[in-house]
Amino acid sequence: MPEHASKDRPLRLGILLSGRGSNFLAIAESIRAGRLKGVEIAVVISNGSEAPGIAAARQLGLPHAVLVSKGRKRAEHDADMIACLRAHRVDLVCLAGYMRLLSPEFIAAFPNRILNIHPSLLPAFPGLEAQEQAFTYGVKVAGCTVHFVDEHLDHGVIVLQRAIPVLESDDAHSLAERILVEEHIAYTEAIARVAGGAYEIQGRRFVKRDARE
Repeated sequence: MPEHASKDRPLRLGILLSGRGSNFLAIAESIRAGRLKGVEIAVVISNGSEAPGIAAARQLGLPHAVLVSKGRKRAEHDADMIACLRAHRVDLVCLAGYMRLLSPEFIAAFPNRILNIHPSLLPAFPGLEAQEQAFTYGVKVAGCTVHFVDEHLDHGVIVLQRAIPVLESDDAHSLAERILVEEHIAYTEAIARVAGGAYEIQGRRFVKRDARE
């Protein structure tokens, strides 16, 4: 369990997004439906005022903030985000389509407490348009990865992966849509694993303690 969390209260999530926030909505629905227990969304932050995801957070009555990043230095913007997340007593930061690299200062403020979801089976196809990269490469299996965030792009310790076959009938768009379905499942499962606290990070491996008992 993240170090600032407590068994006496729910694990508090800070969601960062830049766009529609479909993974954010999947997390919110999992909490509402009771599939993700002992977890609550403390705040939703967008770096753009027009993000549909922030409008959705408003409609759901969730605490939210818009901290515009355009035209600002990354370190200055991230300092404001850190302050906002701390003000809302966030235990775990979840990137849900947040299209901006985090500064080293931000990552240091939440060590092993930032999760990201990427639409490929890392370490294959990091970066943008991962689904199209995979399809163009001709892979037979694709999927998504939930990982902790470190100083390098799409690089941190892997918490969970979900795989799907690439169908003969697929194109890059249909593959991306099928991967997105898996993302919505994977993020909830990964948050539950982290929230449970029964894990260790051994080098690059996320190891569930009960798996070794």
